[in-house]
Amino acid sequence: MSLTLRTATPADLAGVARIYDHYVVTSTATFELTPPGEAVWADKLASVQGAGWPFLVADLDGAVAGFAYVGPWRPRPAYAHTVEDTIYLDPAATGRGIGTRLLDQVLTGAAAAGAREVIAVVADGDTAASLALHRRAGFTGAGRLERVGRKFDRWLGTSLLQKTLA
Repeated sequence: MSLTLRTATPADLAGVARIYDHYVVTSTATFELTPPGEAVWADKLASVQGAGWPFLVADLDGAVAGFAYVGPWRPRPAYAHTVEDTIYLDPAATGRGIGTRLLDQVLTGAAAAGAREVIAVVADGDTAASLALHRRAGFTGAGRLERVGRKFDRWLGTSLLQKTLA
């Protein structure tokens, strides 16, 4: 197994879309209801990297096995140093420590780019692994929002977690 964590490129976006699409159609890990498609990911990559934030992929034997990035928490200028993280792994790549390494590296990159606070928004449902991953990385509970999303004919809440990087 050859694992490399690196900056995402446009050539990685088919793999990013494949992984994300899986979660859109099979889980409550995202409140997205329809797979957004590769063009949306091209815009996201350009936006994240254009703002100076990290967007990374886990390259496992030449294939995208996961991705992580940070982006603005809110658009107002006072939030400029607070970001929200996003991380998804190919289901076949879970349980190997890839998520831990990917989250650690994206947080290091976020701190280097000027982030002070990182927010994780973790939806209810099939997300116990995401909560555990973030807690192992030093995130602590910052609040709960109840019944804020509807997917698969049920109301779902989110847990907010926060980590200080400075």
